[in-house]
Amino acid sequence: MLKVIRRLWSEDAGQDIAEYAVMLAVILVLVVGTVRLIGSNANTAFSTVASSLQ
Repeated sequence: MLKVIRRLWSEDAGQDIAEYAVMLAVILVLVVGTVRLIGSNANTAFSTVASSLQ
């Protein structure tokens, strides 16, 4: 039983998957935040141009 616990404790395969999941979550949050920020600023810019053309 002690050998099984030591082997499970020393294996790192499960940690790799968890680390990739955390990195993916952080990247997705950054991308979504950037797209929302750029989208909001672009909408404001287009609205300003459209109102000045009228």
